[in-house]
Amino acid sequence: MYNEYLEFEKPIAELEAKIKELKTTSLTGDINIVEEISVLQDKSNKLTKDIFSKLNDHQIVQLARHSLRPHSIDYIDKIFDDFEPLSGDRRYAKSQAIIAGIARLNGRSVMIIAQEKGRETEEKIARNFGMPKPECYRFAKRVMKLAEKFSLPLITMIDTAGAYPGIDAEKHNQSEAIAKNLFVMSQLKTPIISVVIGEGGSGGALAIGLADKTLMLEYSVFSVISPEGCASILWKNAGKAEESAKQMQLTSAKLKGLGLINRIISEPLGGAHRNIEIASQNIKEALMEELMPLLNKPDDILLEERNAKYRSIQTDL
Repeated sequence: MYNEYLEFEKPIAELEAKIKELKTTSLTGDINIVEEISVLQDKSNKLTKDIFSKLNDHQIVQLARHSLRPHSIDYIDKIFDDFEPLSGDRRYAKSQAIIAGIARLNGRSVMIIAQEKGRETEEKIARNFGMPKPECYRFAKRVMKLAEKFSLPLITMIDTAGAYPGIDAEKHNQSEAIAKNLFVMSQLKTPIISVVIGEGGSGGALAIGLADKTLMLEYSVFSVISPEGCASILWKNAGKAEESAKQMQLTSAKLKGLGLINRIISEPLGGAHRNIEIASQNIKEALMEELMPLLNKPDDILLEERNAKYRSIQTDL
């Protein structure tokens, strides 16, 4: 039973607690209790729809960061078959915050690059809380070139607060690693689709996010900086994160309206963490629909349209 609620979900939590309690007592087979459970479940669904239809930008940020939200590893397991992980940047270290490998999407071989935050404390530390270091991006670049070499479509999954800002990352030239990936992706002769599944933070997200098609889950976010970081810069007060989130235009709906992403992937009622099976199926269907037209395009047309896409964004804004 899902039992971790955000502040704005408390009315839902109260109803679901009642449902859970009644289900415990319904083992006696009392018909009246079964009917009452059904009534309360309908009421809970309607309340959830109402609350989620009115979410503000800061609440969507909270959903994107939800501790139970599915991670890249979860989606890879549900969406793809025969995933074979790759490892190492061949220069310095093994990547932990970025995972990558070859898999099959509905029978078609593809290359996957995905950011992974980790779930338990030990894993979070090992994966640096999903904040990639330069070796992670150089590993990703190596995988990108492999995808091109073997004519494999590239699918990336974005879920990071941002690239790691530590001194060791700076010593190993974090900015160069990100810039080099952007350069490589702009010229990569294979289709690229990026999916923002949670947080899409700054250059840390862009380093694997320059794509022919950019998709976002309904309750994910994509921005140049976190709302807290923006508030700290503008008002010297991270507590104004809710106001900065409103101004930053970071939700999928607003980014789609601005033409900065290509498609919004709907989530199950209450968010992807409520039903990973539905969320995974929605992502899979979107990937297959977006990939097929790209596969039929010659490399020169693919690159021309990819570059035109990003030039038009700069011009329009």
